Amino acid sequence: METGVDQASLVGLVSTVIEECIMTTYLTPVKEIERKWFIVDAQSEVLGRLAAEVATRLRGKHKPNYSTFQDVGDFVIVVNADKIRLTGRKLENKKYYQHSGYLGGLKECTAQELLDKAPEQIVYKAVKGMLPSNSLGRAQLKKLKVYAGENHPHESQQPEELKL
Repeated sequence: METGVDQASLVGLVSTVIEECIMTTYLTPVKEIERKWFIVDAQSEVLGRLAAEVATRLRGKHKPNYSTFQDVGDFVIVVNADKIRLTGRKLENKKYYQHSGYLGGLKECTAQELLDKAPEQIVYKAVKGMLPSNSLGRAQLKKLKVYAGENHPHESQQPEELKL
């Protein structure tokens, strides 16, 4: 049975259709990644909502050139970490654990104790838990700067204010 189409033209037609269907992912070169600096005032902000927005900025998910395997995020400065808010009874009930590595070396403290002792650690640990647990997440976490008070040493970067 003859259809009038030779095999060579059919192969050419199929290859052009396949080429049109192939989708490519744009990979931003490392030198072209543009990183901005943002400053967030944590005064009277809820911890989880603040940490979610900061983690999004650190990962770069707000950018059009975001990719899961590349660090395209921005730098984030969090000030007034000592004035952060926790909802419900988390100040009394939420526990933070750390282990020395020795037998019986488990230490625990409540959120209130950690807020009194090292308020930067509460924000730092909340954001760290929202980032990937691999080398990419560690690289993204290095772009987070948390300070208990109003002052920070990053004025020369001219950070933009980030409203939550």
